[in-house]
Amino acid sequence: MSEELVVRHCSPTLAGLKTGNMFTAAFSGKEDLRCELCRLNRIFVKKGLRAIPLRYKDNRALIYIYRPDRLKEDLKNSSACEVLKSCGYSCKSTGKCIGRLIERLKTSEDFPHEIGLFLGYPPEDVTGFIEKRSCKLTGFWKVYGDPELAKKRFASYRKCMNVYYNCWSEGCSLERLAVATV
Repeated sequence: MSEELVVRHCSPTLAGLKTGNMFTAAFSGKEDLRCELCRLNRIFVKKGLRAIPLRYKDNRALIYIYRPDRLKEDLKNSSACEVLKSCGYSCKSTGKCIGRLIERLKTSEDFPHEIGLFLGYPPEDVTGFIEKRSCKLTGFWKVYGDPELAKKRFASYRKCMNVYYNCWSEGCSLERLAVATV
């Protein structure tokens, strides 16, 4: 898996602006992928980040890069927990929530709609998507709640992605791009 994929798809998470990002990466063997994830995690752990595979399919893996502390806070939100409980999750442990997400990804043809909660999407937007309401705005996700706040977030994510990709293209290391958050 290339660092370019990580930078292109996960810059807002690397910068501490977002809880998590996901992307699909091709791999030749699970052992090679495991070694690559170990290498990334050696960089990420000291920055408060983790990289894990969520699903394998046809020599492709769905990779989740996230901030465990931020995910823990996100999942404390009562609206988020209510959505997760309705899908069979226990909100007491982020590890168990991730385990349940992995299970749902294995057994569902489509992405489970609650996946947005693992990416830092507002619970009202995840709920609106699940309930198939009319959205107010489309960007990195469909917005059902506050479109003005979402526009600001989308703009900050786009700017971050451009800045990070340019920095990486000019030789800045992934370790330097990943920001430690307190």
